[in-house]
Amino acid sequence: MAAEGLGSKTVKANVNLSTADLALDHYVAVTTKGESAGVEQLFATDFNQKIQASNAQNHSRDAVIKSLKKQKGEKLNCAVNTDIIQESADYMVAKVTLKFEDFTKTDLVTLVREGNDWKVSGSINAYK
Repeated sequence: MAAEGLGSKTVKANVNLSTADLALDHYVAVTTKGESAGVEQLFATDFNQKIQASNAQNHSRDAVIKSLKKQKGEKLNCAVNTDIIQESADYMVAKVTLKFEDFTKTDLVTLVREGNDWKVSGSINAYK
């Protein structure tokens, strides 16, 4: 049993983020299905999250990653819909809608190509 956990903290999963669609799918898995592999790899170094609500909030890359790691394995009970709003060779804006029983969360996600990988560079959340 003790050998089972050896090295698990030092091994980092390498997630395939070679296309915008793969990066968007992984973002959805991380934020709604509790996926934790490749979380650091997914977000650009200048990532920022804004939450539009009565008390608007901003969250840094490190704060978002820390929060998502705490949610490892937790699946949100919601219907997920993704729409590509704009796409080019190095840039994508997608709208991710999470429909819960009592409210809806809309997440506008900006992805950019950095070298051979796509990364999430921004996220703006609104609630209804």
